Amino acid sequence: MKALRTPLTERLDRLLPQTQCGQCGFEGCRPYAEAMARGDAGVERCPPGGDAGARALAHVLGVPAVPFDRSRGAHKPAQVAVVVEADCIGCTKCIQACPVDAIVGGAKYMHTVLPDLCTGCELCIPPCPVDCIELITAARR
Repeated sequence: MKALRTPLTERLDRLLPQTQCGQCGFEGCRPYAEAMARGDAGVERCPPGGDAGARALAHVLGVPAVPFDRSRGAHKPAQVAVVVEADCIGCTKCIQACPVDAIVGGAKYMHTVLPDLCTGCELCIPPCPVDCIELITAARR
């Protein structure tokens, strides 16, 4: 019986950090993996994955390893967003910006981040009109 091979896109997507941050220039990790599998993107585009991630992607693709492109952002330790509850005005802009639905709350009510879902992508910070979102180092999962 022949062993089933995982499609290339799936293998690449599994290596990506799943932050869905868009720093690679794509809408998320899956579209980036698809572009790499097609040969339309290089392995160096993911700051959250860092140099180790770029090496792992290069290994799967059978291409030379290169460091990640620092012009796209810095490699940081895993982080999660936290809403400073006393400052939150309940505008919902952070909820709309979150690509993984990790922020909950209602209009004009305080919001909160579900740390188990938050990827630390930072996309919720710019739309917040009162600067009530902070990033903290994530607990190991």
